[in-house]
Amino acid sequence: MSRHTSSPAKTMGALTIGALVLTTAYTVALGSNGWLWFGWVVLGLLTLGVIALKDT
Repeated sequence: MSRHTSSPAKTMGALTIGALVLTTAYTVALGSNGWLWFGWVVLGLLTLGVIALKDT
C-alpha cells in the first residue's frame, strides 16, 4: 500500500521543517522565546492534520 502525499501537504511539511530550523537558530542565537515554540507546535499539529486528512 503506497501512500500518496499531496503537494499542499508536502509544502506544509517543508514549511514546518523550515520553521523548526529557524526557531532553533533563533533560540541558539538570542535565547528561547516561548511564543515561537508554541507557534511551531501549532504549525506542526496543523501539518499532521492536513496529512491525516489527505490520506483518508
